[in-house]
Amino acid sequence: MTTARRRTKVPARWRLFACGLALLAGGLVAASAGRWMRHPSPQISAALTPANPDAGMPVPKQHSFSSSSTTHLTGIEIPLRVGLEAHVPAALGDVLAFYRAELAKRGWEEKPDGTVVAADHARLAFASPKGPATLKLARAKDETIVGLVQRNTEAAAKADFLPTAGQARLIFGYLAPDVASLVINDQTIQIAGGENHPQTLDLPPGTYSYALLVSGYRVRTDTITVAAGEAWSLSLGDDDKKPDQIY
Repeated sequence: MTTARRRTKVPARWRLFACGLALLAGGLVAASAGRWMRHPSPQISAALTPANPDAGMPVPKQHSFSSSSTTHLTGIEIPLRVGLEAHVPAALGDVLAFYRAELAKRGWEEKPDGTVVAADHARLAFASPKGPATLKLARAKDETIVGLVQRNTEAAAKADFLPTAGQARLIFGYLAPDVASLVINDQTIQIAGGENHPQTLDLPPGTYSYALLVSGYRVRTDTITVAAGEAWSLSLGDDDKKPDQIY
């Protein structure tokens, strides 16, 4: 068994890219840790049991890999988002039954809207005691890949990340003042620029194309799909980084 740990800290200020563009960090501090375990068998047929019955984010004892992550905001003690990834050598239906049972024990209520369950993948939404949560399952190489994310409403409210009811919020910014604009949803938004001056835009759920203009030149184009209640950070740099869902 080998253990791998990694930690990444994003500074509270904007990080300058070589071309003068900046990605909103907003004081985000992310930490993650992962662990591989010896593969017990090609596929487990016995009933799945939790590795730690008291863990807030359960993982089956029979997993071959697990990784946890947390996202904090500077000055806010509680995490904005907690995530879990696990690889379980068991049938998708068995893993789904495990999580439905274990999450119910923790007070998570499954929401019928948007539930998708198929032979090789599943997606479920939950209302947890701390905020909205999602469970994603997928099959790969005789294992079921688990992605579990819990978002914290209290932390998002303190950070002003919560969108207007029924809409999604985009968070973006630019370091140099008065030279950039964002074109999205038939709107052209001038970006004020400067350190620690992120701007926000609330939009109805849907898929949008957007572009960043700098001094009148189009330097980046991309698309983003957002759902009600979500908050996304737009990368306005030249590193081809996709939009990041932060709530």
